[in-house]
Amino acid sequence: MFGLFGSKDWNVIAIVFERSDLYRVNGQRVKGGAAVKCRDGAKGMSRTIFWAVYDQKRAFLEGEAGPGAHLVTPQIIQRLKREINTNMTVTQILGMLEKGELAMAAKPLVWTGYPKPEPVSEE
Repeated sequence: MFGLFGSKDWNVIAIVFERSDLYRVNGQRVKGGAAVKCRDGAKGMSRTIFWAVYDQKRAFLEGEAGPGAHLVTPQIIQRLKREINTNMTVTQILGMLEKGELAMAAKPLVWTGYPKPEPVSEE
């Protein structure tokens, strides 16, 4: 009976920096000890801007800025933190993982929070 309450069945999400106008959402469904290892991998990846862990009922368990946070502005980190639970791409990935369609999924992040391109001066 203890196993029912103590076992981990997590969906781990990592928002990964690709370039200034493109981030990728990586998601993985993992159980047991592999769940902790997966979370730690997402936390430690050099290009992870933000990572989060959800249970199978989509409850946010934990998450924070990752090592790649220095690649973006603090405002972007704050906005990701605020919007990650409702972002369309993240919810699509979580839906696939929760249904068991895939154990891993990745998609480009569709988001209005990307920094605006710098105007190019024509001198």
